[in-house]
Amino acid sequence: MRHTISILVENKFGVLARISTLFAARGFNIDSLAVGETEDPEISRMTIVVKGDESVLEQVTKQLNKLVDVIKVNDFSEVEFVQRGLALIKINVNKSNRAEIMQMVSIFRTRIIDVSQDSMIVEITGDEDKIDAFVRMVMPYGIKEMCRTGEVALSRGNGK
Repeated sequence: MRHTISILVENKFGVLARISTLFAARGFNIDSLAVGETEDPEISRMTIVVKGDESVLEQVTKQLNKLVDVIKVNDFSEVEFVQRGLALIKINVNKSNRAEIMQMVSIFRTRIIDVSQDSMIVEITGDEDKIDAFVRMVMPYGIKEMCRTGEVALSRGNGK
């Protein structure tokens, strides 16, 4: 099962290393990890996506809650939430395929953020499936480079 976990932590040196080590020690491979400041610069939000067994993840959650720098842990598997990722994709372009690629950019509601004679950098945000679908569509044109963020998530409505 896939789990999206949001962890509010004190914005201090070494917190990321301690938390990622905790997951590794339990045999979890982190599929996605995003960390950044919240509305309070002294608090960061870590969004971690992992696949694994419910019971083992429950133990990890309990151990996370015991760490001094951890303020709050939310497993979003039982609540409604919004989740998004970001990718920057540098695509090969030429005179003959530029219009086709621009049409795909429009269909997927992405943004062109840089253009040169032989390449175009596109910014796409959305869920993992949307980003993967766009990558598959532009793959035949040639992807020169790609950079993807980890996914970020917030619970919907008043959920925390």
